[in-house]
Amino acid sequence: MSRVPALTSDQAEAAELIEEWFFHLNTQIFVLCGYAGTGKTFLVDYIVRKLGLVPGESAAFIAPTGKAASVLIRGGTPAGTVHSLIYTREEDIEVNEDGEVISERFLRFVRKEKLPKELKLIVVDETSMVSDDVLKDLLSFGVKCLFCGDPAQLPPVGGTNTLLTMPVVTLKEIVRQERANPIIGLSRAIREGELPAYGVYGDCAAVIPARTFTGETRRRLLMQADQVIVGTNRTRARLNREMRGYLGVPAEAELPIDGEKLICTLNDWSKPLDERGDFHLVNGIMGRCYRVRPQEDGLGQLDFRPDFLPDLLEDLPFDTGVFRTGRYYHGYGAKACLLEGGTLVHEDNIAYLRRLRVKREDTICRFEFAYAVTCHKAQGSEYDSVVVFDESRFFEEGRSWLYTAVTRAKKKLVIVR
Repeated sequence: MSRVPALTSDQAEAAELIEEWFFHLNTQIFVLCGYAGTGKTFLVDYIVRKLGLVPGESAAFIAPTGKAASVLIRGGTPAGTVHSLIYTREEDIEVNEDGEVISERFLRFVRKEKLPKELKLIVVDETSMVSDDVLKDLLSFGVKCLFCGDPAQLPPVGGTNTLLTMPVVTLKEIVRQERANPIIGLSRAIREGELPAYGVYGDCAAVIPARTFTGETRRRLLMQADQVIVGTNRTRARLNREMRGYLGVPAEAELPIDGEKLICTLNDWSKPLDERGDFHLVNGIMGRCYRVRPQEDGLGQLDFRPDFLPDLLEDLPFDTGVFRTGRYYHGYGAKACLLEGGTLVHEDNIAYLRRLRVKREDTICRFEFAYAVTCHKAQGSEYDSVVVFDESRFFEEGRSWLYTAVTRAKKKLVIVR
C-alpha cells in the first residue's frame, strides 16, 4: 500500500484556509496560487475530499481548454472545460426536404440558466488562461469557486486575467518528492530572474548552446521529444519541415500523410470530440491525421484523432493552403460544400453549385503540423519529454514565456539557447 505524502507547512495552512472559507465565509471566490513543484493538484484533490465533496458530482473540476482538462482526467479526476459547464451552444440550421442538415449558419454560446443543484464547488484549474469575461459569466451562478493557477505563467492570449494578482494564499514550498528534480530547480531559477547556465542537470535536464545543437545529437533529441516548443512561427515552420524529414516523409509530400501530428488552429464549437460534448475541435487541440485526400478549391478531407481521446472524427474538410504556400487559402470560418457526387468545394463556387446538389455544408477546419508548436499553444498541456528553443528574447514577458515553456516538461527537458 502506497504511503500518502504528508502536507507541507504551506499546504496545511492553505487547506485550513480553504476549509474555513468553504464552510464559514460568504465570499464566493478563493484564489490558490502555486508555483511549479508545490503540489497544487495534490492539495486540491486532498481538500475537496476532506470537505466531503465528490469530484464530478458535488465538485466540478474545469479547465479553460480540452488539453488542460485532459491533464486532470489522466490523473484520475473527472473534468471538463469551462465552456461545457456554463454554456449551451445555439445554432441556426438549414435542412433539406428530407430533414437532413445541410447548413450550420450561426453558432453562439448562451449562458445556462442554472447549474445542477447538487453542485457545491467549482474548481478552476489553469486559471491564468481564463479571461476576465468568462470569469464574470462563471461567477454569475453564485456557486463557490476555487481558482488555482501559477502566477508566473503567461496570461491568456488576447485577454486579461486579474484573479491571480490577488491570491488568498500562494504555495511556494517545493514538495519533498520534487526537491531534487532538476526541472523544478531550473523553473524556480527562471522565475526568480536567473538565466540557466549551460550544462547537464542530473539525469533529466540539460541546457545546450544553439551553435552546438547539430548533427546526430540534434536529430536524436528532437525525435525523442514528445513536444518541441518554440517562440516564433518562423522557427516552428522550419523545425516542422526538419522533423518530417527525420521521419522519412518525402520532401514532395506537402500535405500530411497518415499518422502525422497536427494541431487545430481554428475554434469550431460545432464539432464535438466526445459523445458527451465536453470537448470540441478548437484552437490548440493536437492529434494524428488519417486518410488525407485532396479536393477541389484548395480543400482537403481527413480523419482526426485527438491525442487525449479515443474517438476519431471522420471526413473533416480542411484548408490545404498553409501546407502548400504557408498561408491559408480561405477566410477564418469559411464553409465547404459537399456535393452529392462526393466532391468538396468552397461555398463561393456558385457556378459549380448550381449544377450539382449540395449534400452538406461544413466549416473549413484549419490544421498545421505540430511536431513543434509555440509556447502559447502548449500552455495548459504537459509532456514527459520536451525540447525548448529559448526564444524568450522576442517577448516582452520573456521570463514568463520561458518559465511556461520549461514547466511543460514532466520527466525530460532540453533547453536550446
